[in-house]
Amino acid sequence: MVTLAPAGTRRHAVIDSPVGPLTLVRDERGITGLYFPHHWTKPDPAGFGPRVDPSDDPGFADVITQLGEYFAGTRQTFDLPLAPDGSDTERELWGLLGEIPYGRTTTYAALAQQMSGPVSPLEAGKMVGRNPLSILVACHRVVGAGGKLAGYAGGLPRKRYLLDLEHTHDEHSTDPGLW
Repeated sequence: MVTLAPAGTRRHAVIDSPVGPLTLVRDERGITGLYFPHHWTKPDPAGFGPRVDPSDDPGFADVITQLGEYFAGTRQTFDLPLAPDGSDTERELWGLLGEIPYGRTTTYAALAQQMSGPVSPLEAGKMVGRNPLSILVACHRVVGAGGKLAGYAGGLPRKRYLLDLEHTHDEHSTDPGLW
């Protein structure tokens, strides 16, 4: 179970990426958020703590390096301390997101079926949308029935970009209907 960090320990940095600026939020436990501009479920930025220059805060170095490798197509998994805040049910679902292989997709219904308690596909979709660690915990790999692109906190063009990026760099990708 992830616990909340003491007040005042969070800080954030904004970095450039191929999908636009990304806001990274961290505390002593690890990365607590990765958000796009106009993110659907972006929490109040006042909870991000002060903005810092990432070069002045070594706690951002690994996530920035690994994101760069991901966008270059040389990294398929992230090895970072992640500390998302959410309910036990949300964290269970976000854990399932972390198990979706690079270059593959699953559906909201399939995620709902994997949950330990009763969760509808709609509820699963809402929890996917509340994932505070976009890209790092790959919610872009979840699609609607029949492979239809549906919902993404960063917008469907970003979701398409990330799926295409992974498909391009994964020689084992066989997902039908998306590419």
